[in-house]
Amino acid sequence: MSYFIGILVIGVGYLLVWKAGWLMSNVGRIPWADQHLGTEGGSRLFYQLLGILAMLLSFLFMSGVGWKILHAIFGGSGV
Repeated sequence: MSYFIGILVIGVGYLLVWKAGWLMSNVGRIPWADQHLGTEGGSRLFYQLLGILAMLLSFLFMSGVGWKILHAIFGGSGV
């Protein structure tokens, strides 16, 4: 089941990268992204970065490396 969800998230991430302009025209601009990531292309860049991040995290969790990273960060000493 986790592979199915991972492939689904990879597909959504790919669509975010591929159709960022369409998404921006239908969902709208993000003022924070326009201010900090560029003058006119900040929102489009934000949508694309969000898609790339979704694909990367999906690959990490599908391979099991993501859980190891989370455990290393938040695992603690068992107290």
